[in-house]
Amino acid sequence: MKIDILTLFPEMFKGPFDESIIKRAQKKNLIEIKIHNLRKWADDKRGTIDNRPFGGGTGMVLMIKPIDRALDELKTQDSKVILLGPKGKVFDQKKAEELAKNKHLIFICGHYEGVDERVKEHLADEEISIGDYILTGGELPTMVIVDSVVRLIPGVLEKPESTQNESFSHLTSHVSPLLEYPQYTRPANFKGWQVPKVLLSGNHEKIDKWRKNEVLKITKKLRPDLV
Repeated sequence: MKIDILTLFPEMFKGPFDESIIKRAQKKNLIEIKIHNLRKWADDKRGTIDNRPFGGGTGMVLMIKPIDRALDELKTQDSKVILLGPKGKVFDQKKAEELAKNKHLIFICGHYEGVDERVKEHLADEEISIGDYILTGGELPTMVIVDSVVRLIPGVLEKPESTQNESFSHLTSHVSPLLEYPQYTRPANFKGWQVPKVLLSGNHEKIDKWRKNEVLKITKKLRPDLV
């Protein structure tokens, strides 16, 4: 998969994309990530990419022209263009799985008071949000989405089955994602805090039944909207 990111702050991506799973995925040539400074496509030497909003108001708005130029250069027939913004559909595991099937993703990181609405209407394939709260820009949401998507690409994780029993990956008869069952490791007794006996029994049928019951119990308690 190829990933291009349009941003005003390229330096923000250095740490998160240079460590852990994303770093290994790049070394394996399973993904290629390129960070682009949007100012590269500005009209003037100062790199102006924003302007005052029509109709008045506070703050500045990212202009459509630099973004259009960038997409003209980067976009191919395999590209999916994603605008990060508060009015988009909230990101979830189902969307991560959908995006992981694409060959090329282009992320547009919004900033300031927003992005010219015509970017959403005419240039982006969709707008995505990572939650109902305000951030300073689309950089952090892009990092979250890329991390979630990359780990689903075949070959990225050493054990592909790792993604099958995670939170939000379980499916009930209603095809709803559930939270993951509790996990324990050694020692079995720590300060009198015991690991459930069924997990020490070696009876895999009982263990599987216990885990399924825990999944439903935890999900009903913490996220009743999922069941």
